Amino acid sequence: MKRSIAAALMMLAIVGCGGSVPSDTPVPSGSATPIPTSPGPRPASPAVLTIVSPTDGQVITGTTVHVVLGLTGATIVAATTTSIRPDQGHVHLYVDGNLVSMNYQLTQDLPVTTGTYVLKAEFVAADHAPFNPRVWSDQVVFTVK
Repeated sequence: MKRSIAAALMMLAIVGCGGSVPSDTPVPSGSATPIPTSPGPRPASPAVLTIVSPTDGQVITGTTVHVVLGLTGATIVAATTTSIRPDQGHVHLYVDGNLVSMNYQLTQDLPVTTGTYVLKAEFVAADHAPFNPRVWSDQVVFTVK
């Protein structure tokens, strides 16, 4: 069940970001969705990304988890462009190692079912590719009852 939810969210995320990703891009461990890359060196970003909610070890009831992120040192931009800046980008959300959302905001509701989940977020450049070094949040493990 978790895989079907993740697959549906991945499709929505890709469509919501305005297109597809090239077939030769790397795929994160446990994911069927490639991470876009750009030719040439990647800039570093001053961004710091945190998961505010849910908290690590939190037990949630219901069918959605309200994800709240914190971002300092950079801003979210909605436009996808290859003219990247280290202080602008958007967020990729991962659940259990699978990319489930490419987000242009710091809050989002994700559908969930009973189980334990690992949530992680990455701040990426406006071209959907990661910075170097990558800007990851700490992971959060939460349980849905």
